[in-house]
This record gives sequence, structure tokens and C-alpha cells, in this order.
Amino acid sequence: MTGTGQPNVLLHQAFRQFQYPTVPLAIYPEEVINGHRAFIARRRALRPSEEYRTPTDEEWAEFLGHFERRRVALGDCGRAYGTSCIHEHSCIRCPLLRLDTAQRPRLASIRDNLIARIHEARQQGWAGEAEGLEISLAAANVKLAQLDEQVTRRDTAVSLGMPAFGDIAGQASATREPALPAREIP
Repeated sequence: MTGTGQPNVLLHQAFRQFQYPTVPLAIYPEEVINGHRAFIARRRALRPSEEYRTPTDEEWAEFLGHFERRRVALGDCGRAYGTSCIHEHSCIRCPLLRLDTAQRPRLASIRDNLIARIHEARQQGWAGEAEGLEISLAAANVKLAQLDEQVTRRDTAVSLGMPAFGDIAGQASATREPALPAREIP
């Protein structure tokens, strides 16, 4: 709607170009907005006031350091700030490891090494060692499959393109509806 209470014809035409049945609007009832604001006010009242202070330089450096330390050889660790690694830094087994596609050869080398170590453990009669390595091998195979799927998905993505302004303006002016009479805004 324009300030005159009339629908914006060009906006409707632009959305019709993308085949929207109606102009998408996000309208929230006032009680929802007021309820959310009241919720935020209650939460802030319950939390200690020291949480709303400016962090010290040491605290900020610790916070930023958390993200710097999340970089590992195969990618990035996605665990939350202030949490410890439940896998004891056995990242291959961790679902929070976000793999870097450039590290696929390294991961394949790790998998090959795990196969050789499992063979050695079986020859030496180290059943517990072989069992643990087999868990890591299964995880490495899953990670390799995830990487391959990620690369395939990226390579098969279809670019929908971004329409140029001239394309949009040209279409809007070609199908332009008659302008509505202007009204005075009180």
C-alpha cells in the first residue's frame, strides 16, 4: 500500500513477474509484538545485570580465541563457545566437524592409514585397538561420502540468475496498468 491507501501498482507488477499469487506480506498482530517485547523485558529483569556490561579486553580475547582454536586440519569444529570436546579431539568421529573440501586428499590418507593400522592390530591380536580403529574408519568413510556429496551438490547447482533492472523495468512498463489518481495525504 502506498501512503494514499491505494495498492502500489508497480510493486504488484514486480511480484507478478515472479509468479507470486499475491504480494507476500509479513503482518503480525500487535498483541504478538507486544507479547514478545514483554517476554524480552521479563528475561532481562531475571538475568544478572553484570551480563549486560561491556566485556573486558581479556574476556573478548578469550571469546575470539575460541573461534580461532576451532580451526583443525580437516576443517572447522562447530562446537559451541565454552564447551569442551566430548570426542577428546578425535575429530573424524565428531558430527560437529565441518569439513573443508580442499582437505579430501588428507582425509583419504587418514582412511588409508586407518586400514593399515586395523590390519596391524589384527595381526598383533589387539582386539580393542582394532575395534576403536574400525569406529574411526567407519566415521572417515562417512565424512568422505559427505564431502563427495557436497562437491556433487555444488557442481550440479543451477544458477537462476539475477534479473537486471532493465529487464524488470522493461516488463513493468510494458504491462503497466493505468495510474491511479493521486490523492492528498492529510
